[in-house]
Amino acid sequence: MPHEVRAPLKRRTPQQERSRDRVERILEATADLVVSHGVEAANTRAIAAAAGIPVASLYQYFADKEQVLLALVQRDLAQIDELMDERLATLPVLSVRLIVETTMRTHAEVYRRCPAFVVIWLRGRTNPRINAFCREHNRRVASDLFKMACRFDMVTDPDTGLYVELATEAADRLFQVAFEDSFDGDCRVIEETIAFVTSYLEKHCTQAGLTGVPNQDV
Repeated sequence: MPHEVRAPLKRRTPQQERSRDRVERILEATADLVVSHGVEAANTRAIAAAAGIPVASLYQYFADKEQVLLALVQRDLAQIDELMDERLATLPVLSVRLIVETTMRTHAEVYRRCPAFVVIWLRGRTNPRINAFCREHNRRVASDLFKMACRFDMVTDPDTGLYVELATEAADRLFQVAFEDSFDGDCRVIEETIAFVTSYLEKHCTQAGLTGVPNQDV
């Protein structure tokens, strides 16, 4: 059954450098507000004041507070995607264990430097638009990693990637626990999560997935 995800409302995309700078200032101001006072305090008036712009200027780029929060989440997830792709592409050997470790340590690293994302997503999940976007992002990450594993003959059943999607969702929930009380994350929980996900996925992989194969892209 296909996943139905409501598309987020479209916002104006800034074309000029000055406009892009203003949008970035809005996002940074929102991040600071979320971390210091919580998501509830980050209304459009407070965001505009923190960014040093009129409320009317904020509405040139964002329809409401929810759209600002979504843009902030999208920006931080884009950092994860870019860094993860870069690191996976440079691994000389690919195995299930190395792919899991690289993926999850990259997520933890970006979470540590993006505390607003931790507050909005890992500690929140009350916003329907953000919830839909992040869940779809999880599915896309799972799909991409499954395709990579299939390409290198690492999976025993290339017809379904359900177990990869389940592993991704489990990791996401366990990272909620890891970052529940600290923006640095509980290192023990993070390490146990990596071990848990690795062990689960290795039950579905071939010998090549266990021992590793040369990365043909390096």
